[in-house]
Amino acid sequence: MKEKVVIAYSGGLDTSYCVKFLAKEKNLEIYSAIANTGGFSEEELQEIEKNAYALGVTKHIALDVTDTYYDKCIRYMVYGNMLKNNTYPLSVSSERIFQALAIVKYAREVGAKYIAHGSTGAGNDQVRFDLTFQILAPEIEILTPIRDSVLSREEEINYLKKEGVVRDWKKMEYSINKGLWGTSIGGKETLTSHLSLPNDAYPSQPKKSEGEKLELEFVKGELTGVNGKTFSSKIDAIREVERIGSSYAIGRDTHVGDTIIGIKGRVGFEAAAPLLIIKAHHLLEKHTLTKWQMHWKEQLSNWYGMLLHESMYLEPVMRDIEVFLESSQTNVTGKVFIQLMPYHFQLTGIESKHDLMKSGLGDYGEVNKGWSGEDVKGFTTISSNYLKIFNTVNKGQLEL
Repeated sequence: MKEKVVIAYSGGLDTSYCVKFLAKEKNLEIYSAIANTGGFSEEELQEIEKNAYALGVTKHIALDVTDTYYDKCIRYMVYGNMLKNNTYPLSVSSERIFQALAIVKYAREVGAKYIAHGSTGAGNDQVRFDLTFQILAPEIEILTPIRDSVLSREEEINYLKKEGVVRDWKKMEYSINKGLWGTSIGGKETLTSHLSLPNDAYPSQPKKSEGEKLELEFVKGELTGVNGKTFSSKIDAIREVERIGSSYAIGRDTHVGDTIIGIKGRVGFEAAAPLLIIKAHHLLEKHTLTKWQMHWKEQLSNWYGMLLHESMYLEPVMRDIEVFLESSQTNVTGKVFIQLMPYHFQLTGIESKHDLMKSGLGDYGEVNKGWSGEDVKGFTTISSNYLKIFNTVNKGQLEL
């Protein structure tokens, strides 16, 4: 009997190549599994399944991990306003662990000897998948045909053409990864430092030219309402923001950063919902959190995002940071108002019963009600004491 291999399948070029190669060249029985993190419609999943069977898989399955992905990751990224290098909402890097967990579970269910993925040897995902598989399923061998053979996308396409596979090869020139928290796009332009992706490389195209207002409502840091409609499902609320924002082509950008393997990398992305939600949430926090809550949350959020990107989600310190982040959201409740325009947006204000601007003690730059001018004089005198001491002992060192 043939040995079984479960392929972490997306339906794209790389995983299509893996199916054909492992079946023909390695004589393995192919089980394809797509771990859906919320980026695919039912129609798209059906098309992916059809293509998988056309490639010759023994069995194909769609594993929906969207709820787990939200509960165990997305909400913490919102709590932490996480944007890698102040740009990228960790769209792909955050979802890989949950896809890997689902693939491991399924591989054990079918008794697979191997797990395969379509990563190259030059990216982050190879580490994310390998590390998770090695930790949680050390008994299952990992196969990576593209990485092992150092194949280019052109070589993969030529192999599939030779095997009689018919696809839209022009479209497959770009590597597209879709999830609830955004879509990444890689292509020949992102391999350079100066070229931008063409407009048609982005899955979502602008449909509106006239601006409109958007209202987002948060309860304890979680999105619960959009334009006055309350959602029982946080996932449905995110999808509604994505639907509205993507119609303006909001959320397009290119992320440049350090990869896990040490080289610099570039990737395009579109993430209307993540950027709108994170920026709105951050503004609400500016009004409702204290100075030191904001400061320490930013420090821990940066570490959380970095460890998540570096495939360290299973590190126990991540659970410790999550406790802090959730605690910080006690008063992050209210509405945020946004003006949408083609390709960009503007935050216009918030409304919250926890708004610390409404303390009644003073209005910035206008009037003080909770203290006197004499209080400020004394406060300033005491606050400056340590610098006065330094300047007295070390005369001239503070002069500019």
